[in-house]
Amino acid sequence: MLRFSANLSMLFGEYDFLARFEKAAQCGFRGVEFMFPYDYDIEELKQVLASNKLEHTLHNLPAGDWAAGERGIACIPGREEEFRDGVAAAIRW
Repeated sequence: MLRFSANLSMLFGEYDFLARFEKAAQCGFRGVEFMFPYDYDIEELKQVLASNKLEHTLHNLPAGDWAAGERGIACIPGREEEFRDGVAAAIRW
């Protein structure tokens, strides 16, 4: 049987981000993914995952300056250190 993760960056947008975890669990999802967790407290996210019996299955590397239209920095010359820092941040999550 296929197993899908709810992308909380895209689904349940009518709810506050942290409330989306409960909604995903109520809909039968066992896993969740989200684009950029870096603005949230990691311990708070761990707690909301545990309390809803959800697995964190995926998140993205930092994308650079999203507001300026950046959607990733891996191939931009001169930004290698920033990219490495982003990888380190993603691993901590």
